Formats: sequence, C-alpha cells, structure tokens
Amino acid sequence: MAEKETRARDLPCLQIGEVADRTGVTQRTLRFYEERGLLRPPSRMDGGFRLYSEDDVARVEQIKRLQNLLGLTLAEIKEMVEAEEIKEELRATYRPDLEVDERLSRVQKRIEVTERQDNIISAKLEAMAVMKKELGEKLAHYQEVKADLHKQRSESAASAT
Repeated sequence: MAEKETRARDLPCLQIGEVADRTGVTQRTLRFYEERGLLRPPSRMDGGFRLYSEDDVARVEQIKRLQNLLGLTLAEIKEMVEAEEIKEELRATYRPDLEVDERLSRVQKRIEVTERQDNIISAKLEAMAVMKKELGEKLAHYQEVKADLHKQRSESAASAT
C-alpha cells in the first residue's frame, strides 16, 4: 500500500481520461490492461479515481508497439512486460558493492529474461517469414495464371482474324 501512496504523491499523476487521450486507447482498454496484469493497479484518489504515472503511459505505449508492430498476443505481451519488470527490479536494486557472485547471478537472470523476450519475437518473425513465403508463392502462381490468360487472349484474337 505504501508503494501506491508513494507513486501517487511523488510522481506526476494523470487521470484515466488523460492517459487514454495521450496514448490513443480507450479508458476501457486501460482497465482491461489492468485486469489482465499488463498494467500495475494504479494509485487512487480519495474518490476512487485511478491515477497513472508517466511510467504507466510508457507501458501503454510499449503494449501498443508490441501489438501493432509485432502482432503479439496479450499473453505474449504479458511475458514481455513481466520480463521488463524483472530487469527493472534488478536495475533498481543493483549496488556496486554487491558480491561478485550476486552480480553474476543478477546478470544471468537478466540474460535469461532477455532471451525469453528474444524467443517470443523470433517465433513471431519466423511465423511471419513462413506467411510471407506462402504469399510469395501464391503471387507467383497468380502471375503465371495471368500470363497464361493473356496468351490465350492473344491466341484467340489471332485465330479470329
């Protein structure tokens, strides 16, 4: 609870309508992201109004990029977001005076979560490459059919004269 109160007090807070306007998503979408765990539960004003931070705005923008650019599912986006949260937590709690073994462990964890993110994107890109190849094959076939039809039309016109 203290974390939520700190977020509300210390960071510039935006109401749900402001975040919706800035990010181009609906208020319902913001609530949906919260329900699905894509956004952390926001701080609340006394009247129960949701208060979002600039970090929340950045998160919504990241979700939109992952959806629009890569076409990731909500489950894949959640994995990507959770990986970012793990890396952020590791960054936030890093201290140069940590033992070497602890620093190695933290770096290994960052490698693992980044590899998970890379695997998600790689799988999506591979699926897109397969789809692109299939479309290319269809296009080549249609071009052949078109060329054959032009040839038939030319032959029909020549035999008619």
